[in-house]
Amino acid sequence: ADFNYGADEYDAEGNEEPKALPEGSETMPYIDESPTMSPQLSARGQESGDGVSPTPTDGLGTGGERDAGKGLEMRKLVLSGFLASEEIYINQLEALLLPMKPLKATATTSQPVLTLQQIETIFYKIQDIYEIHKEFYDSLCPKVQQWDSNVTMGHLFQKLASQLGVYKAFVDNYKIALETAEKCSQSNYQFQKISEELKVKGPKDSKESHTSVTMEALLYKPIDRVTRSTLVLHDLLKHTPADHPDYPLLQDALRISQNFLSSINEDIDPRRTAVTTPKGETRQLVKDGFLVELSEGSRKLRHVFLFTDVLLCAKLKKTAVGKHQQYDCKWYVPLADLVFPSPEESEHCPQVHVIPDHELEDMKMKISAIKSEVQKEKANKGQSRAIERLKKKMFENEFWLLLNSPAIPFRIHNRNGKSYLFLLSSDYERSEWREAIQKLQKKDLQAFVLSSVELQVLTGSCFKLRTVHNIPVTSNKDDDESPGLYGFLHVIVHSAKGFKQSANLYCTLEVDSFGYFVSKAKTRVFRDTTEPQWNEEFEIELEGSQSLRILCYEKCYDKTKLNKDNNEIVDKIMGKGQIQLDPQTVQTKNWHMDVIEMNGIKVEFSMKFTSRDMSLKRTPSKKQTGVFGVKISVVTKRERSKVPYIVRQCIEEVEKRGIEEVGIYRISGVATDIQALKAVFDANNKDILVMLSDMDINAIAGTLKLYFRELPEPLLTDRLYPAFMEGIALSDPAAKENCMMHLLRSLPDPNLITFLFLLEHLKRVAEKEPVNKMSLHNLATVFGPTLLRPSEGESKGHLTLASDIWSHDVMAQVQVLLYYLQHPPISFTELKRNTLYFSTDV
Repeated sequence: ADFNYGADEYDAEGNEEPKALPEGSETMPYIDESPTMSPQLSARGQESGDGVSPTPTDGLGTGGERDAGKGLEMRKLVLSGFLASEEIYINQLEALLLPMKPLKATATTSQPVLTLQQIETIFYKIQDIYEIHKEFYDSLCPKVQQWDSNVTMGHLFQKLASQLGVYKAFVDNYKIALETAEKCSQSNYQFQKISEELKVKGPKDSKESHTSVTMEALLYKPIDRVTRSTLVLHDLLKHTPADHPDYPLLQDALRISQNFLSSINEDIDPRRTAVTTPKGETRQLVKDGFLVELSEGSRKLRHVFLFTDVLLCAKLKKTAVGKHQQYDCKWYVPLADLVFPSPEESEHCPQVHVIPDHELEDMKMKISAIKSEVQKEKANKGQSRAIERLKKKMFENEFWLLLNSPAIPFRIHNRNGKSYLFLLSSDYERSEWREAIQKLQKKDLQAFVLSSVELQVLTGSCFKLRTVHNIPVTSNKDDDESPGLYGFLHVIVHSAKGFKQSANLYCTLEVDSFGYFVSKAKTRVFRDTTEPQWNEEFEIELEGSQSLRILCYEKCYDKTKLNKDNNEIVDKIMGKGQIQLDPQTVQTKNWHMDVIEMNGIKVEFSMKFTSRDMSLKRTPSKKQTGVFGVKISVVTKRERSKVPYIVRQCIEEVEKRGIEEVGIYRISGVATDIQALKAVFDANNKDILVMLSDMDINAIAGTLKLYFRELPEPLLTDRLYPAFMEGIALSDPAAKENCMMHLLRSLPDPNLITFLFLLEHLKRVAEKEPVNKMSLHNLATVFGPTLLRPSEGESKGHLTLASDIWSHDVMAQVQVLLYYLQHPPISFTELKRNTLYFSTDV
């Protein structure tokens, strides 16, 4: 017989796997204490001198079962052990309830730690469960202590079983309770501190007065307990004579419990598994997700599983249709052996091959073009086979993008020698993985080696336990899922407070597009402060985005760490937070103010959203003063110039000090700086040159883009737009050349001269591509829609869907500009001399 009722010997279905528990296991957070190890029981057995050892001898096994006296002795042993663990369970529930009262008290004050709703969700039914078990324990304890063979306690177990409805309510709420506790921990530092270390009283006879356990571990206890009570009933019945008055009562209690267990078996948290750690804890899945691993020089998509004590890297095996899918373990590292090498230590790591931006942009365009085709097919009730073919193509392209876009290194080293390198697209995600691992490493972990059978069982459990089921590409989304937002998000990062000491601080903003997160903007560094006031505005392009993340960093000025490859971020993350971009909230004309709480830090920001249609709307100018929104012919005539002054000055400044700036024209400047420059140019202020020389170069580049975007009609004109679209689609190179040159000649002189002036400038910028990372293609992507997109009246029929952003039109606009950028130099006089009689109606 085996009396260890810990959850670790039973898998989720309750099948027995007898295993001796190591010493001291009663303090483990994830298992219930074994009665044979209970200090009470061991001590009592030795003191009484009745020769009953905590682990029964063979004579008391099944062979001696016929002896009723011995059977009842076994019954006492089973009950003593259960009573000891019941005491520990009550102490655990008490520890869980302890913070509830003070939390409730603060909930009605001006500075609540949690809201009443959150408290109600996290501690749902714990008080009721505590009262049920306290009453049960108080009734059972005297019966076991004053033991005789006629003692009856079946009615107590029957009553306990009849109250299992409370557990059903607890189980139904369990997942939400865990998620709420996790979210509250992330957003509230006080609650995080409380939930990380709850003090559980030790048993009366134990030397240990308290043990520290996390709230997450304690919330799992009631689920564990139901299984355990059922197992105890099973053993009690086995050792109770059939003619004993308790027998029918225990039978009834067991029937109720088993029915209850089978009804909730499906609902119980899927992360529970029978696999145990070397210390006897239940090994649980803490986090899983898809990461790109650089393995033998090539990128591989892996599914990474973080368990209580081990990180396991797997790939899904290819299986025949209808066969059960399985994971194949590539490698694992026990957390006790896992270290994160610093950038200096990772010198020997393989160099990351970064895919050029223009290739990634090309792929995004292809994906978006396929998306519009799918939409068109659906709208025209197209054949499902054609739609499936397009979707398959889209999945292949999105998979390529997912594999090739990440470039931020996340290195993992096994103390015993081997290092592994993952590539992530977001520093937020990298820090999530790092923090989850470091949190688990705070526990007392042991190193181990898994046998091939153990590894097989653990890898086999991955499929059932995983929480991330699909590769994060949009083709895996259901049709009714939100497509996300397309357009421009304007964000002002105001300030932050809650820092313990002065530091050099800045924020970055990340949004998701094409299934993964990328960093889109960065504030300036605010030096030596606990309350940075950035007040910087950014315009972020959204491509099917659903979330905005803000990360707050402390700038590292340590020279030894700075000379790393571009993607090695050595600055320290002080806090991070995320909000959903709810279309209803965001899509208003007014600014929406919000606060993200992270790690005790509060970052204040405002945002508003402009759909892509609205953002590139050109409206006829009502004013004749200023330069923004005024026809280019009016401005050049007024200035008596061939190219508007604003275009000449911005280009001159970019060439003077911004031509080697990484991401020039792609990285958005601070919107408030751009607005200030706009006002100065509009007022024709004499301080323009001084202001330009002091201004951040990205703001000057942004002002030039804004000028072209706000022209009442595009630089390449509404009239010629359809002809440009048709000309770029011609297949014959000679016909295309004739047509594209003729279209330039057809432009009004101020438009043509300005366009050629800009063209030469962009070519000079692209010459510095090795330094500034801006290819001709990148520049065409940035400027194409700005110079060609028709004004409101002309574009009525052009765009139907918000998600058509990279639709056929935009791709063609980029291709037109790219054609001229790749063309040998074009001079105004040459063009005018070679006039061809060519119809603009191509």
